[in-house]
Amino acid sequence: MGFFSCFFFISLALLSHHVLIVNGFTGTYGVNYGRIADNLPPPESVVTLLKAAKIKNTRIYDADHSVLTALADSGIEIIVGLGNEFLKDIAANGERAVDWIKENVEPFIPKTKIVGIAVGNEILGSTGGQDLWEALVPAVKNVYIALDRLNLASSVQVSSPHSEAVFATSYPPSAGAFREEILPYMKPLLQFFSQVGSPFYINAYPFLAYISDPTHIDINYALFKKNPGIYDPKTKLHYDNMFMAQIDAAYAALEKVGYEKMEVIVSETGWASKGDPSEDGATLKNARTYNYNLKKLLYKKKGTPYRPHTPIKAYVFALFNENLKPGPTSERNFGLFKPDGSVAYHIGFTGISSSAPSFKAIGGQGWFGCSYLLVITICTASILLNVIS
Repeated sequence: MGFFSCFFFISLALLSHHVLIVNGFTGTYGVNYGRIADNLPPPESVVTLLKAAKIKNTRIYDADHSVLTALADSGIEIIVGLGNEFLKDIAANGERAVDWIKENVEPFIPKTKIVGIAVGNEILGSTGGQDLWEALVPAVKNVYIALDRLNLASSVQVSSPHSEAVFATSYPPSAGAFREEILPYMKPLLQFFSQVGSPFYINAYPFLAYISDPTHIDINYALFKKNPGIYDPKTKLHYDNMFMAQIDAAYAALEKVGYEKMEVIVSETGWASKGDPSEDGATLKNARTYNYNLKKLLYKKKGTPYRPHTPIKAYVFALFNENLKPGPTSERNFGLFKPDGSVAYHIGFTGISSSAPSFKAIGGQGWFGCSYLLVITICTASILLNVIS
């Protein structure tokens, strides 16, 4: 059977008696720190910005050591990413999972609060092919086994974010269901996540839904603005925004395959402030409206119509505009902040204006070493918010 196979079955036997749920999310609001750009500030300055904005949760798409070092003693919780390119190797060899964690996770704990590993990204959807579909569950299991072996499974959660492409239907929310062709891979993944207490992570973008069909989707429904909403005849629930409807569609899909108690967390959501002519709705005004109303919703710690007692948790995409991302113009314009540290638009976060001292200098000086002018600039930014409805 081999060491890892035996170890896995022993672990599952123990889990059947006791599951220690890892809480990988403080509060309800987080931000994705994407770095596909050549003009971003150093990680030390980014940590200063996160602390000034009181953002306590962040995700990166790799395990960059400079980022993890900069986050030491910050109190900010981070989920690191194990890239899709590693999946097949780690699925085939459990020792590779141990090596990866020993190199990219273990040395930084506990000073850096690494609370999760996202194994792959959007594999069971538009990103992954058949070979990656087959590798996902073994890779996830081997990562968990490695964490357990290194005595980290009680503090580091294993997950795998999905795109909306995993659903065959999502409207109305009660009709949410997974695509038949991915069920042979999704079901064992959900079974394992249920055993170890991991949530279901979904990348939910009303923006993408809207630009795909602006003729039939009310933009006010996508932006949390006043609108007639939709009525779900099966549950008799009313939805006045698409974001909650997308989350409840995920809950409905999970119910249909027997995992009605699994929590849904939004691993990505956001709105582009600029786009191509074909990307209707990608404007600064709409991005500001969406992200302001989303932030207001999340800070209320309320649930969805179908799960009213489970507070919605979400990571916003993204911290910065990323000028090297491929694809349409929108892909490079999801940032809440500009590379110089100023806000892309005001939604209540602090930022550093372009007239203030260099943002990059903050990383070397430290938060309390920067000038009084900078402190005044940051404080002033927080009161420049225009109320959006």
